[in-house]
Amino acid sequence: MPTPLDGLQFPIDPETQKVSTSTLGKEIIAAALSLVDQDSAQKVSDEKNWRKNYPRHFKALVSQGIRSINAPITIAKQGLAKAQNSFDFYRDGQRYLLKDVMTVPNIQSLHTVRFQGQSTAAPEWYVPYHGQKLQGQALLDQIQTWENNGIIEPSHAKALRNVIAHPEWFDLSNRSMVLFGAASEAGPLTWLAKWKANIIAIDLPNAKVWEKILNTIQHGNATLYAPSTEVLAENLSINELKNKLGANLLTQTPEIAQWLAQNPHTLDLAAIAYLDGEKHVRVSMAMDSIMSYVSTQKPDSSLMYMCTPTDVYAVPKEVIQAATDKHQTRSQVEKWLSKSIATVSLKQLFKANNQQLINSDNGHSYGIADCLVVEQGPNYALAKRIQQWRATLARHHGQHVSINIAPSTTTVSVTKNPLLKAAFNGASLFDVEAFAPETTNAIMAALWIHDLQNPDAVANPDTQIEHPLELIMDGANHGGLWRVAYLARTALPFAAIYGFANEKLPIKRVFGKLRK
Repeated sequence: MPTPLDGLQFPIDPETQKVSTSTLGKEIIAAALSLVDQDSAQKVSDEKNWRKNYPRHFKALVSQGIRSINAPITIAKQGLAKAQNSFDFYRDGQRYLLKDVMTVPNIQSLHTVRFQGQSTAAPEWYVPYHGQKLQGQALLDQIQTWENNGIIEPSHAKALRNVIAHPEWFDLSNRSMVLFGAASEAGPLTWLAKWKANIIAIDLPNAKVWEKILNTIQHGNATLYAPSTEVLAENLSINELKNKLGANLLTQTPEIAQWLAQNPHTLDLAAIAYLDGEKHVRVSMAMDSIMSYVSTQKPDSSLMYMCTPTDVYAVPKEVIQAATDKHQTRSQVEKWLSKSIATVSLKQLFKANNQQLINSDNGHSYGIADCLVVEQGPNYALAKRIQQWRATLARHHGQHVSINIAPSTTTVSVTKNPLLKAAFNGASLFDVEAFAPETTNAIMAALWIHDLQNPDAVANPDTQIEHPLELIMDGANHGGLWRVAYLARTALPFAAIYGFANEKLPIKRVFGKLRK
């Protein structure tokens, strides 16, 4: 007997009575492109193999977005409107459009549980890196090394230096910070718990998840506010609380939105929840619906997103020049080896990263860093694009928006894919660095604080930018992917082979010498 549908779902095709995530994905991207370039939109609609060829259409979103300062706004409006009018929300056997989610019947009130951390320590920040806790000059030196090696962009390095120079920014006792997917492995919970923040945590009703969250808070100096479907007595133990807290973003979307909108404080809303496969698109849409509703009710709310480096972005022209220079200055051995492998693979491997500059109507030229990895799939790309669209549109409308590209990180969700795990192990072959989760957490948490506390940050809508896409390219930590000499996905298979072999054989030192 089929299970009744509940919560946020992809639409069911009335003819086949089945869900097609590819069909809707194509429709959303085609709608996003429809007003800026009809030819590109038609190519999306005509695409027969979306699963394999989606990268070229996501690249079209960026190339068309670069050409005009108005284009990214139009693309975001069109894409989000199509998505909001396409997804369904089910409750008690009835189907509603997601855009009407706040009008569904039987919205239950969520109650707030407060839990206080026990530490009295002052806020501090350091970066865990290769077994060390980098602070002060040691951290400044490492930031300089990353910048010199093209691992991070100069704007990212500048932001990190700013937070080092302003330790007072880490006192967050006056901020209320909402974490969707609070227990996320790549999220900032551990650091916010040390910075006196008022943390509004939203995660699944799951005892293991909430035990982790509660223990993190207990050992810090922050205050936790969590949702519960029942009124709870004060001063309950962690063992009692862990079974009573939580809310499901996919099925309790209107409840969470209403609960947050009733909060009397200014909210900083962080969309960090992640789920595998098509659920990632659905949870992105759930977060988007909630954040949009709360922003309407509380216009002073800020938004936060973390982008993946394995996507396609507009980039400053100096990034393209750096990738071109790297390709031209390869050793003779590397040139011979890459050419041989490219020939054997029928030119599917080691394609040059020779992106052309695109002129914008603002008088500047930008390049494209195409780092999409086909293996991650079109659903992952769509989920992250929805977040980029909302960030772009919200800042355009005057909202404070922090959106930063985080480096490739060896989280469980990533390394459980054998190919990606092996590719990360071999990434250093192409001057790319994959970061440990604890390093990424520290860096990206600090970058969020920078964007909130520094009035000159591009996150602040009062800070002038030349193009809407500069919001996302600023402050990037791509781990070196933007400046690789080859189109990233054409080097990934070889990096994976190298990564597999390097686990079994002592080839790293030998191959490193061949490249010189």
